[in-house]
Amino acid sequence: MTNIASYVMTFAISLKQWLPLQHMTSKVNYLGNLRTLGIHSSGEQIMTDAPKDNQGMGEYFSPTDLVATSLASCFMTIIGIYCKERDIPLLEMRIEVEKIMASNPRRIHQINLLVDFMQNSWDESTRKKIIAAGKACPVAATLGDQVIIEYTFK
Repeated sequence: MTNIASYVMTFAISLKQWLPLQHMTSKVNYLGNLRTLGIHSSGEQIMTDAPKDNQGMGEYFSPTDLVATSLASCFMTIIGIYCKERDIPLLEMRIEVEKIMASNPRRIHQINLLVDFMQNSWDESTRKKIIAAGKACPVAATLGDQVIIEYTFK
């Protein structure tokens, strides 16, 4: 067992003192070696690692990977809600995420989402409304004009 894995196991055992997390979304602990462990109020955990191009090992999502992935997850969640509320069948959906970084200062410059609606057979009017709902998701609204978001639909 690696030192990090050992630390995570020890840290996970001490979760009882953290839970339940009242009035907060998560707690995050620095593990060393440019890694963090986030613990959601439900007890679920996610680890981050600095990317290889920024002194990390790149073995887990980087914090900026999570931002880009959150955009895709939020887009899908809002579409799921939209379809559920309107009894529109939503069979399957997949998104490939590409994050492009900029420097000086280091930041997310652009997120490209390749959206595959798979077997969903909506008419064009419904499809446009579903896409508009997804693009209005809270993460996209939060990123606002700070990050270029490009959507491509299959």
